[in-house]
Amino acid sequence: MASTALFTKTIAMTQYGIKNATIHYQLPPEELHQICVLLGQGTTTDSGALAIETGKFTGRSPKDRFIVIDEYTRDKVWWGAINIPFDKAKFYRLKEKMTTYLSDRKLYVRDAFACADERYKMGVRVVNEFPWSNLFVYNMFLRPSEDELENFKEDWLVLNAPGFKADPEIDGTRQENFAIISFEEKTILIGGTGYTGEIKKSIFSVLNFVLPTEKNTLPMHCSANVGEDDQTAIFFGLSGTGKTTLSADPNRKLIGDDEHGWTADDTIFNFEGGCYAKVINLSEAQEPDIFNAIKRGALLENVIVDHQKQVDYSNTSITPNTRVSYPIHHIENIQKPSVGNNPKHIFFLTADAFGVLPPISKLTPGQAAYHFISGYTAKVAGTEAGVNEPAPSFSACFGAPFMPLHPTHYAEMLSAKMKKSGVNVWLINTGWTGGPYGIGKRMELKYTRAMINAVLNDAFGPINHEDYHTHSVFGVAQPRTCPGVPDEVLSPRQTWGNDEAYYATAHKLASSFKENFKKFEAYANEEILEGQPPLG
Repeated sequence: MASTALFTKTIAMTQYGIKNATIHYQLPPEELHQICVLLGQGTTTDSGALAIETGKFTGRSPKDRFIVIDEYTRDKVWWGAINIPFDKAKFYRLKEKMTTYLSDRKLYVRDAFACADERYKMGVRVVNEFPWSNLFVYNMFLRPSEDELENFKEDWLVLNAPGFKADPEIDGTRQENFAIISFEEKTILIGGTGYTGEIKKSIFSVLNFVLPTEKNTLPMHCSANVGEDDQTAIFFGLSGTGKTTLSADPNRKLIGDDEHGWTADDTIFNFEGGCYAKVINLSEAQEPDIFNAIKRGALLENVIVDHQKQVDYSNTSITPNTRVSYPIHHIENIQKPSVGNNPKHIFFLTADAFGVLPPISKLTPGQAAYHFISGYTAKVAGTEAGVNEPAPSFSACFGAPFMPLHPTHYAEMLSAKMKKSGVNVWLINTGWTGGPYGIGKRMELKYTRAMINAVLNDAFGPINHEDYHTHSVFGVAQPRTCPGVPDEVLSPRQTWGNDEAYYATAHKLASSFKENFKKFEAYANEEILEGQPPLG
C-alpha cells in the first residue's frame, strides 16, 4: 500500500474522550478504497468504483433522528414527530459510551468543510469507524487544501460508529440506531447504522437551523445549475423526483445536486462537495453524466455486482434505494466554485403516481408558497409494505425530515426572495401520465427535459388565457404548447382518455392536499391559502 506520509499528521482524539486509537487521518480516496478491499468490506467494480453494503439500514431512519433540547433549541425548534427532543444528560452519557467504544480502535478521521460560499464556510471533523464511511465524507464534503488543513479548527464534530448499538431502555433512544444533534455541544452522534446518508443529512439539518436563524440565509433541499447567461435555476424535489438527473445538464454548469443556500444578496451556494445519486435502473443512455461519474473514487452502496464485476442497476434485491456518491469534479460541466447568482427559475419536482398533475404548470406566488409548504410527491405500490396503490406523500419544504424550524418559516423566506428577485416558479410532474401507476406510464425523460429547456430558453410568456389552460381542479396554469412535446402530453386529462376516472382521481388527490395543509392553515397568510386547489 502506498505511503500516507504526505497526507497525514499527528492528531489527538483524547479531547473527545477517545483514547489509544490508531488514527488514519485525511487518507486519500485511493488508499481508503484499497483498505476496504483488503478488509473484505468492498469490491472493485469494472468501472473502478468501490461497491459496499451498508448493512441492516439501507436508508435513513427518520424516527431515530433526535435533537437535544437545551436553552438554545427549546423555543426555536419545531418539536414533534420530525424533530424529536432528546434529553441533554442522556446525550452526554451516550457520547461517553460511544467514545469508549471508539477507543483502542483503528479510526478514520477527516476534516472537511460545508458551504462553498467563503462567508458561510463551516469546518466539520468526522470520526468514522469504517474506511468506506470516510470515503463518503471525502466525496460529499468540501475538500480543504493543505494550507487550510494546517490551521483547521472544526466548528462541528461528527462521531460515526455503525457498530455501536444503543440500549434504548438505558440510553433513551427508540431502538439501537440513532442520529442525535446537539447544537449546544456542536456534536452529532450517529450509531447503529451504516447508511452514509445519515452523515450528510445530519450536517444539512444543522445548516437548516443555523443559516436562517443566524445568517439570514434560506437553506434549500434542491439542486442548482447555471447557464451561459449567468442565470441560476433551482430544482426542489424529494428523493426519486429527478433533482440530480435534471440538474445534470450538458448545456449548463452544475452548482450542486442536493443542498444549497440562498443568501440575502441573491447568491446561491452549494453546501457540499459531491453528489449522492440514486442508481436504480441507471443507464448511460438516459443519464450519461451520472453513469460516467461512477469511476475510481466513486462509492456505490447496496448494488449487486456479478462475478465479472459488473453492476446490475436494475437489481433491487438489497434495496430499491441503491446509491452512489462521488466528488462533484467527476461531473465534467461544473461551476467553480459551486456558487451562482441571479436565480431566475425555480422548479418544484414531483413524481405524481396518480398521474393527474400536469407535466408542467406555472405557479402564482401564492401557489408557489402553498406547494412549497406541501412538498408533494407520491409513493408507488410495492415500495413499502402495505402500499398497494399510489399513496400521497407530503414533506414540507421538500425536506421536512431535515428542517428543525416550522415549515412556514422557510416558506416565508422563500416567498420574500421570490418576490424580490422576480423568479418564476414551475411545478414539474416527473411521475405518471395516461393513468395512475400500474395503468399509465412514467413521463418520458426527454419530454421533461424539453419542458425545462423551454422554460430556460424563455419559450413561455406570462400567464394568459391564450397560451395557458387553467386546471379546473388544481387551479394551476398549464402551457398549451411546448417545443419538442406533443400537445396532448401537456394535458393529463387527454392522456387518460377517460374523463370520469381522471377527474375522480384528481379530486381525490386535491382533497389529500387540503387535508395535509390543515395543520399549516393557522400559520398561513391569505395569499398562501388562495394558492390551494379550488376543488377537492
